[in-house]
Amino acid sequence: MLNSRMLKQFNQAYANDALKTAVYGASPVGIVVMLYEGAIKAINSASVAIDAGRFDEKARMISKAVDILEGLRVALDLDLASEAAVNLNDLYLYMKLRLAKASLKNDKDMLAEVRGLLETILPAWQQVDKDNGMKPQSANGQPGA
Repeated sequence: MLNSRMLKQFNQAYANDALKTAVYGASPVGIVVMLYEGAIKAINSASVAIDAGRFDEKARMISKAVDILEGLRVALDLDLASEAAVNLNDLYLYMKLRLAKASLKNDKDMLAEVRGLLETILPAWQQVDKDNGMKPQSANGQPGA
């Protein structure tokens, strides 16, 4: 019979395998979608942690969201100087600042603001990922024209 510790380890191992499978099977845009979803989930968890007075968990979840945003930011190709990349860079920096302030003040409204921004942009990334998945493949497996 599994005790609770063994069950927790089993669930963690399964989650890690599921995540690895999802990441390896995802397109680059699909990974961006997963990162947005992960940041939203972390922000939601931080908000719940504030309500529960679990400030160590709040800090850990906000830190996770900040790390995700920084990863998204540094992945931008700013050398091309596209307006979209520059705007996303500025937005990610803004969201990181708001999360830091939310953490200091235990401010759920600031968390909700950042979550709202992510939730506003997420459907566009999901649509791009869906559109990329629908492109016909050429003989070499690359998306066709």
